Parts: sequence; C-alpha cells; structure tokens
Amino acid sequence: MKKFFLAGFVLLNVIAANAQVDTTIRTEPSAVKKAARNNIDLSNRAGDHFLIQFGYDGWANKPDSIHTKGFSRSFAMYLMFDFPFKTNPHFSVAVGAGVSSSNIYFDKMEVQVAGQTPTLRFVNQADTSHWKKFKMTGAYLEAPVELRFASDPYNYNKTFKFALGVKIGTLLSVHTKAKNFQTRTEAAINNYIRKESSKRYFNSTRLAVTGRVGLGFLSLFGSYQVNSFIKDGAGPDIKPYTIGLTLSGL
Repeated sequence: MKKFFLAGFVLLNVIAANAQVDTTIRTEPSAVKKAARNNIDLSNRAGDHFLIQFGYDGWANKPDSIHTKGFSRSFAMYLMFDFPFKTNPHFSVAVGAGVSSSNIYFDKMEVQVAGQTPTLRFVNQADTSHWKKFKMTGAYLEAPVELRFASDPYNYNKTFKFALGVKIGTLLSVHTKAKNFQTRTEAAINNYIRKESSKRYFNSTRLAVTGRVGLGFLSLFGSYQVNSFIKDGAGPDIKPYTIGLTLSGL
C-alpha cells in the first residue's frame, strides 16, 4: 500500500507539471480586445488555494449490528495549487496536500481498536453496562487532485464553479475515546475517560473520489472512499463517505 501511495503522489506531480498556465483568451470577437487579453496572466489569480471542509460522516456497507448515532463529523484543511489550462481558462487542474480527521459516534457500543483478536470487535453493550459516549477518530495526511471549472475565471471568488477529483491519503492514527461508564439503566458507575489507539486493523492507504459545486467562497462537497476502511479479513467492508461544506479562498 505504501508503494501505491508513492505512485499516486508521483502521478499528482506529473499532472501539475503538465498543466499549462493560461495567458490568453481566444473567445473575444474583437481583435483589439483579443490582443489586450493576451497579456493577462492568470497564474496569480485567486483560485481556491486554501480549502477548509466541515462534513457529516457515514459508513456505507455498515452491517446492521454496528450502531452509530448523533452527528458523526469530519474536518479537513488543504493547501492547493491551481493551474489554468492554456486552451481554455475556464478549466484548471489543482493539486495539493493537507490533513483530515473523521469522528464516528456509537450507540452503546465499544470498538476494540487495541484488541488482540484477529478481527476488529464491535461489542454491543445495549443490555449491559456501557459507555455514555463513545467515538472513534481517524486522522489522515492527504494529497488531493481536482479538475475544476469556473464560469468566470477572472472573478474566481464570486463565480459559479465545480470540481471533480480524487484524493490519496495515508493513515496517521486511529483512536477511541470512551466517557462515563454506566449501568444498563444509565446510572453512573464511574465518571472517567478512557482512550485507546492502534492502527492494526485499518488500511494504511485511503483512496477516495471527490466532488464540489458552489458559488464564490462557499460550496457543497462530497467524498466516497473506494477502498475498504478496514483491512481484508479484519472486519466488514466499510466504505466511509462525507457530505458537507467547503470554505475556500486566496
């Protein structure tokens, strides 16, 4: 999987190196206007170089035996480099790097990420003592690439735009946080916090497809992980997805 991540990173850099920065506009009917536009350099335009994303997280292919609850959420932040096409400045390719985290909340369940069993255990505690709050957090270092369209490339921070892309990530950590142990009837047993951390059961590489559509600084985004979150044979074939808002600028 490390070789896969390295190959993907090299591919992103090849795309960036071959993307052409636009310096001309060819759609002006007037030859005078066309000549004037030939001197416009779009390489320093605002182009969503900085992205902050807040989203709702879910698990596709989650078996019925795994009970999640509440607003599972994610946060991501990326620095992107935008390369307009020479042949059509409405389109560009953007590549970058950043970090993301995902928080999944469980309902009267314990996820034993630091367990010693061959498979990851999701323990149902609905009919016994349980944690009042239990969440699992995964953190990634990611390299996204996007094919972008802007209806007005000269006013990027005010125009309609959309993007399709992929992102390749490497897993930094997975940990759980359990808070306040209770009886089956939710009477307090012990008010304390327990944390466990291990990457043993999880794929070290994440490959996801992404999409964004919006106006100006604000857009809706979605992502879907195409490879399994948990290693083959270590648990269910869960495919995480995210839907949320992107704040962009610079």
